[in-house]
Amino acid sequence: MPFQPLITAVMETALNTFIQDDPELGRRLARLKGQVIQVHIKELNQTFTFVFSQQIDVLAQYEGEADCYLSVHLSVLPELREQANITQLIKQDRLMVQGDIQLAQKFAQLIQDCQPDLEEWLSRVTGDVVAHTVVQGAKKMGRLVNDCVNRQQHHWAQILTEEWRIAPPPLEVAYFCDQVDDVTSQAARVEARLNRLLEKI
Repeated sequence: MPFQPLITAVMETALNTFIQDDPELGRRLARLKGQVIQVHIKELNQTFTFVFSQQIDVLAQYEGEADCYLSVHLSVLPELREQANITQLIKQDRLMVQGDIQLAQKFAQLIQDCQPDLEEWLSRVTGDVVAHTVVQGAKKMGRLVNDCVNRQQHHWAQILTEEWRIAPPPLEVAYFCDQVDDVTSQAARVEARLNRLLEKI
């Protein structure tokens, strides 16, 4: 992968910046000191090694042996926080773990909680008032866009079902399903009668 150094540098810088901004994350990192975890991301077919010390070092190549190895899809990482989920994910072949499972959980928790406080970062450049105004405005804009998308989806659903009649409306689908259930139960009753008649004959 030609962009490996860039990806690892961005990941390392972002994670360490988040941790420096949050004392609680710093305390959690201290508990992982000296541990090494390798994560194979299936979407990228790439393995990243996370070495924990006073900071997190992210490496694309690592010769030593890791304390824990994970092979996982990105979407599965947040689910590793709960012990019960890990067992279920392994059974479903959505996760492969070798080594310390508790380390995998702590890592997943740390990554999940490394979320940027955009307002705090922006306030360093623009000041508190401007940062608060910009972030709140962006949140309102996001809600407006989300509402608009939901309205458009509803509008197109009505056009497809009511005007163009391409897709059946939900009530018709439910009615059809009920009819199928009725026919199935009638067929079962007829089959039972036939079996009784055959037994008598």
